[in-house]
Order: sequence, then C-alpha cells, then structure tokens
Amino acid sequence: MKPTPVMTWFEIPSTDFNRAVRFYQNVFQVELKRDEMDGIAMAVFPHVDGQTAGAVVNGAPYQPSADGVCIYLYSTDFDAALQRIEQNGGRVVMPKTSICENGVIALFIDSEGNRVGLHTQP
Repeated sequence: MKPTPVMTWFEIPSTDFNRAVRFYQNVFQVELKRDEMDGIAMAVFPHVDGQTAGAVVNGAPYQPSADGVCIYLYSTDFDAALQRIEQNGGRVVMPKTSICENGVIALFIDSEGNRVGLHTQP
C-alpha cells in the first residue's frame, strides 16, 4: 500500500499581513505569492505541485498564537536563517538542537507571535 501524505496545507496567521510576509521572505530568502480568497489575504510559500504547501494568512478567524500546533519549516541555510529571525523582529526560543541522524531543529516566535520550528537535515 502506497503511503498517503497526512499534511497537505498549512496556514500561519498574521495580525499585520505585510509585516509577516516581509518577515518570512527575509528569513527564508524567498518570494511569497500574494493572493486573496473569500476575504482572506494569503501569501503562499514556494512549493512543488503535489507537495505540502502553505501560506501566511490574514483575516477572520485567524489569530496568531505561541500555543498549540507547531509546524517546522525547512531551511538549507539553517544558521543564516536563525540569524535573520532576530534581525527581522522574531525571537529564537530554542536554539539549534541536534535530533541525531534526523538533522537539527530550532524554535522561534515570528513577527506575529506564532511559535514556529526550523529544521534542516545533514
């Protein structure tokens, strides 16, 4: 039986949409594609069709939170991304931590108050 992906889409809430989009573009050195759907502003992260995708979102009922579900975003430039988090209004709350052969992780609070993980593999 072929494994079926469990996660297909994620959304990162924002209170200040433009600030949040700038934060993620600067930290990950990528361009997010802005769009709107049913009154919800969204900026979609680059992705390959058929793989997990996600966006920074703004509108009711989205509220940023440091509690609850935590997603991990992948970075091939882990150490530089960690530095850019604080340079762009975020805060690292768990420094670079080894998870053995699975790489390294860190946790940060983004510009909106969301707790988000950072991950890379060796």
